[in-house]
Amino acid sequence: MLYPLSLIYGLVTGFRNFLYNMEILKSVEFTTPVICVGNITVGGTGKTPHTEYLAGLLGKDFKVAILSRGYKRKSRGFMIADPLSTAVDVGDEPLQMSRKLPEITVAVDVNRVRGVEQILEERPETNVIILDDGFQHRRITPGYSILLTDFERLMTRDHLLPYGNLRESLSNMSRADIILITKSPENISPIQRRILVREVDKRPYQNLYFTSLTYKEPVNVFDGTHPETDILLQEGSEKRGMVLVTGIANPRQLSVYMEKKFSEIIHLQFEDHHSFTPKDIEKITEAWLSLKSSMKYVITTEKDAVRLREFTNIAEKIRLVTFYIPVGIDFLNDDRDEFDNMIIDYVRKNKRNNRFS
Repeated sequence: MLYPLSLIYGLVTGFRNFLYNMEILKSVEFTTPVICVGNITVGGTGKTPHTEYLAGLLGKDFKVAILSRGYKRKSRGFMIADPLSTAVDVGDEPLQMSRKLPEITVAVDVNRVRGVEQILEERPETNVIILDDGFQHRRITPGYSILLTDFERLMTRDHLLPYGNLRESLSNMSRADIILITKSPENISPIQRRILVREVDKRPYQNLYFTSLTYKEPVNVFDGTHPETDILLQEGSEKRGMVLVTGIANPRQLSVYMEKKFSEIIHLQFEDHHSFTPKDIEKITEAWLSLKSSMKYVITTEKDAVRLREFTNIAEKIRLVTFYIPVGIDFLNDDRDEFDNMIIDYVRKNKRNNRFS
């Protein structure tokens, strides 16, 4: 029943892209380099850790700004995140990035053109702007586009909304300069890589890389400390239990990772960008109390931690054992240096924001 609707959706998005491709609808180019990080599927491809990676890479030599939509924030217009910002002000992912990378300007605006203009007005020293989740925002022509697709939900095997998860047709992959197959298993074989490269069928001017998620040392949600021992990183123990709290689009990989380390798990799964309520806190507390293990923890994601941290009425005994797991990325097949050099060279050489390819 949904398939005919996906055909109509494809006609609408295809016509919109046609208008931009024919320059009937105008896009704006900026002289400051603009890098777009996005996908053509709905959620869960790892945009935030890849955006953080780019910002950290470029922040060593350039003044970097990240512009996000600020999904599910309650404020309006343009805002720059500061130490007093909350998830309600700027959204959970921008707040996470601003706290993780305090030297980087993190701004939000649903109007991306206005957002870039405001960044350049208020922070004129900015050398490069990263558009977080900006692939569908055709009103800006980025100088460099990075398209992400999940290894387990490859875009070439998907369908248009609402029958599938594609925001636009696969032909629009051609707008990307780099394609990243994210959340790839570290032990993927060379033969499997070649099969996937052929399936994606990239253009001659495009580069394709495989990345994997890496889970780092846990951090206490409320005081920012690390556990005194590495007990949370050890493989499964009969004495350890946890309540896993996730409000992300695709928690499967984190859940599988935790199953190797805890023998008793209660997974409380909320929708992506979920705004926690006092009832949710009660639910988490009840689940923690119901664990039978002698050592009990609450584990959550870095994105969920920025929203949970705003609750002051959580019992102290639970606050002490509530941790989030920071996420980073790694490149398979020793491709990190090649990727890094391409990005740095683009920013260094492009005084005008022209198409790199």
